[in-house]
Amino acid sequence: MSVLPGKYNVYLSAFEGMLEGYCAALSCPRGLAEGMSYSLLAGGKRLRPVLFFAALDVFGCDWERESELALALECIHTYSLIHDDLPAMDNDDLRRGKPSNHKMFGEGNAILAGDALLSEAFTLSVTAAKDEPHRRAAEILARAAGAEGMVAGQFSDLACERDDNAGERELAFIYENKTAQLIRAPLMMAAAIAGRDEAPMKEFGTVLGVLFQMTDDILDVKGESEKMGKTPGKDEEENKLTCVRVFGREGAERRADALASVCSNALAGMGIQTGFFEELVSYIRGRDR
Repeated sequence: MSVLPGKYNVYLSAFEGMLEGYCAALSCPRGLAEGMSYSLLAGGKRLRPVLFFAALDVFGCDWERESELALALECIHTYSLIHDDLPAMDNDDLRRGKPSNHKMFGEGNAILAGDALLSEAFTLSVTAAKDEPHRRAAEILARAAGAEGMVAGQFSDLACERDDNAGERELAFIYENKTAQLIRAPLMMAAAIAGRDEAPMKEFGTVLGVLFQMTDDILDVKGESEKMGKTPGKDEEENKLTCVRVFGREGAERRADALASVCSNALAGMGIQTGFFEELVSYIRGRDR
C-alpha cells in the first residue's frame, strides 16, 4: 500500500479542520447543507488544497492563512464529483466507499448540492481576493474550472464514449482539462500569491495531473473496490476513453512510469525545496486507491 509523504498529513489535518468549521457554519436550508456537507466531509486525499498549501509553504508564505481559496478548490472538486456520479454522467452508486450523493438525497437534490458548492467557491474566491496576487489566484481557479478547463474536459469525455475513432489526441485533451487543470491550478495560484513565475508550476502540475488520471484509469482495471471506494471496471463498461483503451494495460503502465520521470525532471532547477513534490510523484504512481 502506498504511503503518503510525511508532511502531507500536516497540510491534510489543517485543511480538515478548516473544512469542518466551514460546514458547521453553513446557513442555507438544512437539507441542502446536509447534502453539501455529506460529500465535502466524505474523506478523500484533499490533493488540491494540499498542493496549494505545500506550494505556498515552499514559497515562504503563511499557508495557514489561505483557507478561503483552499476551501474553494475543494468545493469545486466536490461539486464535480457529485455531478460526475449522476446517472446522466458516469452513473456511479459509490464514492469514497459510501453511497454517492444522488443515492442518498435524490438526483434533484444532488444537482442542487453541486450547484451550491460551485457558487460557494465563487463567494470564497471573492472573499480571498483582497489584493492583486489573490485576485490573480482566483482568476486562475475560475478559468481552470470553467468552459475552457475542467468542464471542457468532462464534455469531451462524454463525447468520446460515443466515438470509437477517438484516440491519443482526444485522450490528451481530456486528461489535461478534466483532471490536470484543477491539479495545476493550486500550484499556479500559490505562485501568483507569492509573486513567483507561474510557468514552472504549470508545467509540473500539468504532468502531475495527467499522471494522476492515468493511474486512476489503470486502477479501474486492476484496483480493488474496497480500497478504491468506488466501483471498478466502470470505464470499460461505459466505453470511456482511457489510456488502457488506447494503449492497453501494459502500454499504459509503461507510459505512466515514463510520465513519473517527466514529473521529476520538471521539478529540477525550480530553485525551491522540491522534496515533498518528489515524494508525492512516487506516491501518486504507486497508489492503490
